[in-house]
Amino acid sequence: MYTTTIKLTVLTLLAMFSMAPVQADPPEYHAVKAELVKPRQGIGNTIKKLKSGDDVSVAYLGGSITAANGWRVKTTKWLQSAFPKAKIHEIHAAIGGTGSDLGAFRLEHDVLQHHPDLVFVEFAVNDGGREPESIWESMDGIVRQIWKANPKTDICFVYTFRVNYENDLRKGENPRAASAMELLADHYGIPSINVALKTAELEQQGKLKFTSETPVAEGIVLFSKDGVHPLDEGHEIYTEVIADAFKQMETTSQPVDHSSKLKQPFVMGHWTDAKMVPLETSMLSGNWKELPADNVLQKRFGGRMGQIWEADAPGSKLTFRFRGSQAALYDLLGPDGGQVQITVDGKPREKLTPRFDSYCTYHRISTLKLAEGLDPHQVHTVTVEIDAEQPDRNPVAFRLKNPAEELKSPKYQGTRIRVGKIMLRGELVP
Repeated sequence: MYTTTIKLTVLTLLAMFSMAPVQADPPEYHAVKAELVKPRQGIGNTIKKLKSGDDVSVAYLGGSITAANGWRVKTTKWLQSAFPKAKIHEIHAAIGGTGSDLGAFRLEHDVLQHHPDLVFVEFAVNDGGREPESIWESMDGIVRQIWKANPKTDICFVYTFRVNYENDLRKGENPRAASAMELLADHYGIPSINVALKTAELEQQGKLKFTSETPVAEGIVLFSKDGVHPLDEGHEIYTEVIADAFKQMETTSQPVDHSSKLKQPFVMGHWTDAKMVPLETSMLSGNWKELPADNVLQKRFGGRMGQIWEADAPGSKLTFRFRGSQAALYDLLGPDGGQVQITVDGKPREKLTPRFDSYCTYHRISTLKLAEGLDPHQVHTVTVEIDAEQPDRNPVAFRLKNPAEELKSPKYQGTRIRVGKIMLRGELVP
């Protein structure tokens, strides 16, 4: 009886391990050939619904290029005109200055709760400074979260342009971030559309200028003012490429259940467990308060961040415990921002962390990294405490007409910290 029990236990464990995903060899990065459209397994589920005249929800997850009133809006309008029987619902899920690392955490709130049929993912510019291995972790997490929520949701990567990307594109190669994403897209069969390549090709043909301080000749497209954010004609180019890609995939795509692709992750460190959790009063000490619904910052950012909490009294603390590997805060930077002491598992960070930087003539969404690379099986304690002194405001001086006087104004005074949610890879522990 005892021997039989041991055998059954061993067989059970072997079965469990055989079902667990195993990655024999981690992926190796290499530059990938740039192609305008890679249909791969396409967007067949979306095409079927569009042709059937169903309601179709299209999400646009990305940074400021997608947040602009440009290719996102134009693509939605094109889809509605190309498939007039369908009802297109646009899910605006883009935040300027953010990459796929934040995207993996905010995906549920900004995209998945709206039940998308198709998700465009645009992070090739804002992920440009990250290592391929880091890009894979967050992008793999985005893909797997989407298909875990609904395996019939289609995904399409979109690679946008910024100045200096032409150096790789002229060699026929994708820049690093797009190459990293292409390797992941190959693994999962995700289609990709390379609007950056079209932009570089038009410049090579003498039909477009990336930027110009003087008026361009008639018939020449001025792509942007800053080399990153397209003007209207630039967004029109993006939309035309996407429309052509749709027409191509319309003839090649078949409906697919993507659930089988979840059996094998691209990287073992994927951020499928990335999530955001709201603050609880039990975590807070000091003068924390919920911003009222009519507060200008709550009205402006609450749609993304949920309920925003604010404190400014020195010594006010946010403390929480979690079992997991990574934690951060989804917070606001601004001209009246303070600085904090971060302590993880009893070890204070050597330097104070300001919630103010050289862009802080206004408030904007940001993230405050607290801890990463922790033992995911252990319980960790994190404390964020407001310091008595406000951070140095001089980094923003070059943006002001009269910095000596303006930095003395009430706008730039304060030690305020504003937090929307806690970002976790793991679970809160009471």
